[in-house]
Amino acid sequence: MYTPDPYRYDGRMAYRRAGRSGLLLPAISLGLWQNFGEDSSPEHCEILIRYAFDNGITSFDLANNYGPPPGAAEALMGRVLRQSLRPYRDELFITTKAGHDMWPGPYGSWNSRKHLLSSLDQSLRRLGVDYVDAFYSHRYDPSTPLEETVGALADAVRQGKALYVGLSKYPADVAARAYDALEELGVHCLLYQGRYNLYCRAPELDVLPQAAARGVGFVAFSPLAQGLLTDRYLHGIPAGSRATHSPFLRPEQLTKEVLERTAQLDALARGRGQTLASMALSWLLRDARVTSVIVGASSTRQLGENLEALYHTDFDEETLRRIDEIAAPPAQP
Repeated sequence: MYTPDPYRYDGRMAYRRAGRSGLLLPAISLGLWQNFGEDSSPEHCEILIRYAFDNGITSFDLANNYGPPPGAAEALMGRVLRQSLRPYRDELFITTKAGHDMWPGPYGSWNSRKHLLSSLDQSLRRLGVDYVDAFYSHRYDPSTPLEETVGALADAVRQGKALYVGLSKYPADVAARAYDALEELGVHCLLYQGRYNLYCRAPELDVLPQAAARGVGFVAFSPLAQGLLTDRYLHGIPAGSRATHSPFLRPEQLTKEVLERTAQLDALARGRGQTLASMALSWLLRDARVTSVIVGASSTRQLGENLEALYHTDFDEETLRRIDEIAAPPAQP
C-alpha cells in the first residue's frame, strides 16, 4: 500500500499564488502529454506520478486527447488514483482540457458547448473523479462564438464539474475578450497556459504581461522546446529520441544555427553548475509572473534533475544579458 513521503511539504517545493486567487500551485507541475499512453508501462507511470507527489508536485496537467490514443493519459491517471492517490485527492490539483480532435463527427472537436461539456463528462469518467480542479479551453475556435465557449466553461463551474477554468494558446486579443466575458458571468479565469521557453519568447510581448495585469496565473508548457533545450542533440540525433519519431520535433529543426546556440547555452549552464535543461527551467522560474512550469519526464532521474531548477532561480545581470544575446527576446512592435 502506498504511503506518501511525510516530508513532501518540507520546503523543497515552492508554491506560487495563481493570479488573483487563493490558490497556490507548485512551481513545477507534471504534464502527462507524452510518455503516458497505452504504449507506456502503467507500473512505470505510477512510479513516476508517485515520485512527483512525494516531492511536492501536487499539480498534474492532462487533456482529453493526451495519449496515444486520445484519452489514454486520463485513463492512466485514473488508474493511479484508484490504486494509490485516492486518499489524497484533496491534495491534488488535476487539470484537463478540451478542444482538439477526440471522436468522429461534427461534435468531436473545437469549442462548441456540445463538445466541451461532453468531453468534460468523458474526462471525469476516465479519471474516475467527480470534478477536475481546472478545465481549459485547449485552443481558440474562430468558428464558434466566444460567448458560447465561455458560457460552457462557466457552466462547468456552476455544475460542480470544475473548480476553476482556464485558456490555452489563445491570442492575446481573444483572451482579453474571454476574460471579460467570464467576469460578466461571475467566473474568474484562473489560468492561462502558453508555450514559453528560451527559444519561444513571444509570450513576453502580450499574453504574459496581460495575464499578470488581469490576475490570471500563467502556466508555461514546452519549457525545454521538446528537447532542444537539453544536451541530447548536441552531438547528433540519438536513436529512438523524440526527433526521430515525434511530429513536434523534426530533424530539420536541428539546424547548425540552433545547435550552435544550444551549445552556447549549455556552456553557460555548466558555468552555473547546472545542466542546460535545469537552467532553462530556472530561467522561466526566475519570473514571478510564471505561476508554474509544466515538465514532462520519462524517468524519476529526469524528473529529479528538473526539480533541481528550483534552487537556481537567481541570475546575475551579466548572465541574463548573455542569455538574451544567444536566445534573443522578441522585438517590440
